[in-house]
Amino acid sequence: MAKITYIEHGGKEHVVEVATGMTVMEGARDNNIPGIEADCGGACACSTCHVYVDPAWTEKLPAKDDMEEDMLDFAFEPDPARSRLTCQLKVTDALDGLVVHMPEKQI
Repeated sequence: MAKITYIEHGGKEHVVEVATGMTVMEGARDNNIPGIEADCGGACACSTCHVYVDPAWTEKLPAKDDMEEDMLDFAFEPDPARSRLTCQLKVTDALDGLVVHMPEKQI
């Protein structure tokens, strides 16, 4: 299990435990975290699970693959350094303490 902090655009924090092997998106979905829509269900076919990773975590995450990079082009106000799709972030013990910020909206 890893504790992940999801911060809504307005600042409200949700700290939840997410099982190893799940994705950060599944953790949000299963805990009813607002701000992550995940319309495609985790297939990396939309950008509605877009978040901004806390700067302290950007270098600790695995690199984005080409598909994620392409989908982020469709996200609301993507940040080249901090934007990630939560469906592409697999939870491991190394992600314990991860902090992600939701954008103002998903498109």
